[in-house]
Amino acid sequence: MNDSKFPKLIDYQALKEQVGDEEASSADNYAAQYKPEDNALNFEAAVADKKPGLHGSRLRSYAFAVLTRKEYSKAELIEKLALYAESRNEVIALVDELAAQHYQSDQRVAEIMLSSQKRKGKGPNQIKMKLKSKKIDTALIAEELKETDWVDQAYQLKVKKYGFEVSKDPKMKAKQIRFLMYRGFEMDAIIKAISRKESDDE
Repeated sequence: MNDSKFPKLIDYQALKEQVGDEEASSADNYAAQYKPEDNALNFEAAVADKKPGLHGSRLRSYAFAVLTRKEYSKAELIEKLALYAESRNEVIALVDELAAQHYQSDQRVAEIMLSSQKRKGKGPNQIKMKLKSKKIDTALIAEELKETDWVDQAYQLKVKKYGFEVSKDPKMKAKQIRFLMYRGFEMDAIIKAISRKESDDE
């Protein structure tokens, strides 16, 4: 995974100089002001009543302020901006433009998620579900998913929880299988992982 194909990371200071410190800061204020409260229904009602109706340069400033905090998938960014925008069509056009200029990137979001989920011990099925929930095409990281040694990933997880011993107890085997299935690993990788002996690593 090489970030060099995404050279345009957002320089927020440069953004402030471009659109004006006051306007960029006001975008930050929007983000802070309209956070969900404990009661989701009340929040939705508040948004309906106080929707700022951003458009033009103010909508663009808010979009950049949002993207300086974290990476968003295209679908997520559209929904987030639409909460505060005057026109959904303007939001869609803006997000398409940001994606074309690599300020927003589903590819980048997918790669970050893959790396994060692998560190958490998640298998390919869990990762695909996460990507689907963000409306990101798994084809964006199909090669990385294919090249990952999921047997070794499952084995390391199994060793961490159950140790190196290869159990012959059917109940323990079933327990390990359920554990790894819950983590999102394929059955083929699971069987190989729980059957692997420590000597196989030498």
